[in-house]
Amino acid sequence: MYSFPEPPYVLLVAGLFFSLVSGAAFESILKKAVQDWSKNRSTRTLATLQGFQLFLPFVGIALGICLFLSSGMEVFGFTTQLSYAIALPLTILIGWLIWSQLGKILMQLEQGGSQALDLDSWG
Repeated sequence: MYSFPEPPYVLLVAGLFFSLVSGAAFESILKKAVQDWSKNRSTRTLATLQGFQLFLPFVGIALGICLFLSSGMEVFGFTTQLSYAIALPLTILIGWLIWSQLGKILMQLEQGGSQALDLDSWG
């Protein structure tokens, strides 16, 4: 008889936990960097805040999401290879889009201040 392998519930929870912890680190680093920039208004641009200190937790978020997505697909019966073949390119694409959007938002913040990001004034 053929039996299905046990779904990786532990990896599912671990991926979610890893993403949440990395997200908290990402948030605190980004907030501190923007606060330091706004206090000093140094010659250092906000776009340069996207350095290794901010990129490392971002990669942690992406890896956790990839693990969560692939484990979630395995719960629904996908093979391990297929689930990672779908989750990895999807995570890389979305991560690249978010990272580039973060750079654009930081540039808007630098050029127009916090008023440039006020979405309530549009409606």
